[in-house]
Amino acid sequence: MAAVERDVPGAVIATIYKIAPETLWREAVEQGAFTGSPVDVQDGFIHFSTAAQVYATAARHFAGAADLVLVAIATAGLDLRWEPSRGGDLFPHLYEALPLTAVQWVKPLPLDANGRHVVPVLD
Repeated sequence: MAAVERDVPGAVIATIYKIAPETLWREAVEQGAFTGSPVDVQDGFIHFSTAAQVYATAARHFAGAADLVLVAIATAGLDLRWEPSRGGDLFPHLYEALPLTAVQWVKPLPLDANGRHVVPVLD
């Protein structure tokens, strides 16, 4: 089931985001697909965020972590499931490897002087 209007009421989400350690992402590029972080593997799916969810995801799950990248991913053609998580918000999950052909861009996710992540402009 691809991301369509019925998955996220009132919206079609064309781009989702993944925060990952830079070394893990580099390994995925070498392998030709991203199979997930250790948490993703443990949960049985790859966790993603929408543009509106990236800031909270970074703060909650990656607080103070350096050497991260933010990956923008086109949802077209992906078999995403939109499932409730924090506060009932729907989050995109992928129950298979992410093909790198879906990647739009990869950018560093540095920390500012206060230890918070500096998120680039999102689509």
